[in-house]
Amino acid sequence: MTDNALVTVPPRKLWLRALLMLLMCAAFQLAAWVLVAVALLQLGFALFTDQPNPRLQGFGRSVGRYLAQIAGFVSFATETLPFPFSDWPEEDA
Repeated sequence: MTDNALVTVPPRKLWLRALLMLLMCAAFQLAAWVLVAVALLQLGFALFTDQPNPRLQGFGRSVGRYLAQIAGFVSFATETLPFPFSDWPEEDA
């Protein structure tokens, strides 16, 4: 084999990625509304107990990481598919 030999690469299935991107955009919208709900719950906890709920804090962090993973996938920054195709992001990772 010479250095000038062409290596054939199978064509990228762009249509499949486009479909997955649409699915991830819908998941992004849903997760954003979940984050709004968490923020409102945290506001309620802070009003009544003068401190945020630690479990909601962790969940809010993991939802934020999930949103970041989706943004990375749909902007072609990464090829790794977010949840439900991979694990849910850890709250303390």
